[in-house]
Amino acid sequence: MELRHLRCFLAVAEELHFARAAERLHIEQSPLSRTIKELEEDLGEQLFVRTSRSTRLTRAGKLFLEHVPRIFTALQQARDSVKAATNGFHGQLRIALSDGITPSRLPALLALCRQEEPEVEIRLFEVPLSQQIKGLHDDLYDVGFSQSDGMGEGITAEAVWSDALMVAVPARHPLLKYKRIPLEEVLRHPLVLGDPLVCEGHARQVERVLRRLDMEPLIAERVASFDLMMALVSAGFALGLAGAPHIAASREPGVVARPLAGRSPLLTTYLLRPEGKSSGVLSRFIERVQAIEAPDGGRPTPPLEPDTQKEVE
Repeated sequence: MELRHLRCFLAVAEELHFARAAERLHIEQSPLSRTIKELEEDLGEQLFVRTSRSTRLTRAGKLFLEHVPRIFTALQQARDSVKAATNGFHGQLRIALSDGITPSRLPALLALCRQEEPEVEIRLFEVPLSQQIKGLHDDLYDVGFSQSDGMGEGITAEAVWSDALMVAVPARHPLLKYKRIPLEEVLRHPLVLGDPLVCEGHARQVERVLRRLDMEPLIAERVASFDLMMALVSAGFALGLAGAPHIAASREPGVVARPLAGRSPLLTTYLLRPEGKSSGVLSRFIERVQAIEAPDGGRPTPPLEPDTQKEVE
């Protein structure tokens, strides 16, 4: 089995069309078909069911597809490590990001890493939570951030950051009469929430808050980014639910942040890493993560005052 076999398999598996896959690979269709046949003979399994009208993966093909992309990821990381060494780096830290890491903290964290350990190359990967977990198990990532702590065996989750969950309200919305908005009032209006397929941990934490009342939320839209959430809120489409830093970082005009009534629920960010994995580089990175809990040098963020609000100009 050679890399060309895997490249051809991946192209056909993603296109599910031999002619399009051949065009993508800049080869003729006949050699592509021969390469797939060689791969199937090597594995002893049929990977595709091909008819005059369609091409689809067999069960064996689907299982094989779960592993092949990681081979190319590992190969690219090996190449990047060699390139980093050539450019003067003496180490590498691979960080996976899921659920939209708090925007105000990431620049501070990276700047601190660059200042204190410039010889270590930092590589960032924005991936869904499920892919992060697989990557941590498969040694594709050294550490990751997520808003979910239900990792299962082999992965350690440590709570590192907490932010108040706020309601993003369009300007001139009737709910702005409340300095702290009751949850039941929020649930009477359409909501734009994070897509659980993209920001799984964030969606789970928000769902737990919404379940406090026996009311079905009016979900108008599920979105893959906080930028789109704030754009829809600014347009008056719906209310949003997000961490205070995400609303503060929004560039959309006319978005006002209001806390929920009562004790403000918190969104927790977790640092994930494989159990038992430790190195000096990783230990020092974790210390930096803990040091930037707040801009004042690590002290907990003070509770929001009742009239706290943030309007993005």
